[in-house]
Formats: sequence, C-alpha cells, structure tokens
Amino acid sequence: MSRSVRLVPAVAAATLVLALTACDDEGAPDTSGAQARDTSGAPGVGDPYFPKAGNGGYDVSHYGLTLAYTPDGNRLTGTAVVTARATEDLAAFDLDLAGMKVDEVSVGGDPAEFRRDGQELIVRPPGALADGETFEVRVRYSGSPRTITDPDGSKEGWLRTADGALALGEPTGSMAWFPGNHHPSDKASYDIAVTVPKGLTAVSNGELRSAKTADDGRTTFAWHTAEPMASYVATVAIGRYTVTRSTVPRSTCTATGSGSAAKGGLPVYVAVDPSQVTASRKVLARLPEVMEWAECNFGPYPFSSTGAIVDRPEDVEYALETQNRPVYPGAPDTATLVHETAHQWFGDSVTPKSWQDMWLNESLATYAEWLWTEDEGGATAEETFTELYDHGEDEYEDLWAFPPAKPTSAAHISDTPVYQRGAMVIHRIRQTVGDDTFYDIVQGWAAAHRHGSADTDDFTAYVEKQAPDEDFDEIWADWLYGDGKPARP
Repeated sequence: MSRSVRLVPAVAAATLVLALTACDDEGAPDTSGAQARDTSGAPGVGDPYFPKAGNGGYDVSHYGLTLAYTPDGNRLTGTAVVTARATEDLAAFDLDLAGMKVDEVSVGGDPAEFRRDGQELIVRPPGALADGETFEVRVRYSGSPRTITDPDGSKEGWLRTADGALALGEPTGSMAWFPGNHHPSDKASYDIAVTVPKGLTAVSNGELRSAKTADDGRTTFAWHTAEPMASYVATVAIGRYTVTRSTVPRSTCTATGSGSAAKGGLPVYVAVDPSQVTASRKVLARLPEVMEWAECNFGPYPFSSTGAIVDRPEDVEYALETQNRPVYPGAPDTATLVHETAHQWFGDSVTPKSWQDMWLNESLATYAEWLWTEDEGGATAEETFTELYDHGEDEYEDLWAFPPAKPTSAAHISDTPVYQRGAMVIHRIRQTVGDDTFYDIVQGWAAAHRHGSADTDDFTAYVEKQAPDEDFDEIWADWLYGDGKPARP
C-alpha cells in the first residue's frame, strides 16, 4: 500500500547555503551560526515518485534509537545515533525528519551546526568528511510525532491508537519518528529501545533483548535487528498487548539459513490487542504452517525471528509487512497472513531500489496467495489468472489502468495494477518456463538479492538469464510495461 508524503518536483544536488536564523518545523529559531559551505550531499536520491526521499552522499550501516513515549499528550523524546559512511567528500549532509523539535546534533562527538528545511535536517559537521570516512551522527529531538496523510488518502507515520501508538513507514512515514536516510535503497541494522508507562508494552522489529522496569513503573523494551532493514518496514507498536512467545520448528524444505532451518527453530513473538485475541487465535495458529510452506516455495527464511502485531481495526487501516512481524488491522484472514509473510522475502529481504519498483514486492506477495490457494486445493493459479483476465474488471475497474512497472503517480503505487496485474506478469513467466524453472527463478531471485535492493531491470535480466532459450519480449512489452489490456496469451 502507498505510504507517502506530498509529491514534489525533483531537486538536483546544488550548493547548500546554511542560513543563520532558519527556524525548525516547530518554530524554534536555529542559533547554530551555520555558514555557507561549498559541498553537500543531495537532499534526496531522485526517486521517480518521491524525489526528496533519502539523501545523497552517505550510506547508513546502523541506527541506534533511544525513545520514550507518553500517550497522554502524544509526547515523544528521542536520541538517534546514526552510523554511516561518506560516499563523497561532505561539508554538509541531510537527514529526513518531518516535524519534531531538534534539540542538539553532534558528529563524531562534537557539536554540529544544523538547520531545518521542510523534511530536511541539514547538518554541518565541525570538520569536512572525506569520501569513505565512517562517521556517527547523534540527534536529540522531542515533540509530538506526526501522522502523515498520503496522496491516496491513507495514513502513515505515527498513528495514535486507543491505548498507545503505532509507527508505520511505507513509503516515507518513518521520518515522522526518527531522523535518517529514508529511502529503501539504504538499509541498515537497528537497535531500538522504547520506554513506556506502566502497563504498556513496546514492540518493534527483530528480537527482544531486554525489558527493564524502573522504580517509577516505566519499562524499557530493547529490540535488536541484525539483518539489514529498510526504514519503511521499521515499526514501533505501543499498547496493552497480549504477548505470546514460541518457536517455529525446523523446516523440512531447507537445511541451512538463519530462519526456521536454523538449529532450535525460529523465535516467534506475537503481540495482539486484547480485543482481537479470540478472533485472531485460529489464523495465527497457522503461522508455523505458513512459514513452512513459504520456505518450501521461496527458500530459506531470511531473518532471525518472526511473528505478528495485531491492533484494532479502528487504529490502523491496512496490513503492512513490517520486518520480522507484520502489522494487521484486526484479526487477519489466512490470505493476508500468507501475503505479508511472503513479503518477508519479497519487499523486506529483497527491497526495491526505488518506489517505481513497488510491483516487485506486491506482485510476488499476491502471487503467493494464488499459490497457497492452489496448494490448499482451491482454484489453481492458472484458473485465477484466467478468471482475472476474463472478468477482472468486474471486481477491479482499474485493473488495466496502467502497467505494473509504470504507476502514473505516487498516489497510485499501491493500486490494483501493481498487485493483480503484477501477479499476472509472474504467472505469465510461469506459463512460459514451466514449474521447475519457475520455482528455480523465484528461489534464486530471493537468494541472489538477499538483504539487498533490486529494480525491475535486475529482475527481467535475472529471469532471462535463468531461461535463456525463452522469449520474454511480449511479457515485458505488453504485460509489464504496456498500456491497456494485453492480447490473450
């Protein structure tokens, strides 16, 4: 689904002038005394749909976030420690941060000058950074984190719930609650520690390292994510959850890997709003079965834990593939559980290089639903494809509105063609190469780009390499990039 800020024109890298008296987003005057500098990282990576997302000039390797949240008043205080490597000489660089008040910034332990410009936090380190140099940025900030309304009308960023909050980031909402390089092309490991009032639980990605309660009753939950993660699938869920912990048994389909094939099984952490426990119990009990099935189809699970976060339907409008434990708006059905689980391979481990490549996430996760139905004895994927081709407009009037690889704008990167017509592209590949090569392609794609980023050209080249004797020109030209309804295959 689309999770975006307002679409803005592309901005080229340019000379950065740091004003002496600029104000931050909450109106506090900047007294850093910053002066004009000659070089800076670009204030965006030039994404075709979100050109201001991300930043040029550096690559992040780790985020250390120390947060404290009080639901009464929606008050968040945070310290973000961002470890990065310069990819060019830098006299200044940007971090993405929407709203919040920045109290202090340091680079390498020394105070740094900074100013605000919309979603950009512009930092001037005390000394220029050399290309290849590793550096650490520390940002202290506070305030009331924002909920962002996307072009398609959906909500992301920091969502207040009945008993806490939920942070969701696709595609750029994570900049509402921590500063960073918020584009899927830059992935990093994470440590997220969240302190919450007595009686509340804070859930995030990865594994829970500790939960320590202070004398005042406030508890700090410390989470660690070792595998690379794009910021749009980072999450924090705060509320009165019913938590269950277990393990997924060793997969019979894979013999190696960090997932359920690893010795001792895969840790499972599930947090469910008390109002959803009964309704969720039956489908969540199928998670081990779904994980086993997914590993058999897609290869070794790419992460070191799994699970789910189930909130109230009135608190969140959509499911999202947050890494390790997807978020669900109330009790999910099995198809949604399969879809978001498949995203752990396609979207979370293999992440799009740009938001134009969103179809790589959604087509494969949607096709996973088709495969699950087929394996459960329901309609075959061929039958689903044929029904969609012949009668799809009855259910999805925009099915042929645009090709999967060319959404018309940021407001449409989560529309039907990206999901359903994208899945039809995947099935056309299967029709062309046959089942044995098809599953080799799907598993090989997940393995070749494990924990990395890839784009549509990478995918089409990979498919052609795995089946060099086949002709894919019609699939790419008519189904992936072509306008209108393709001719019947």
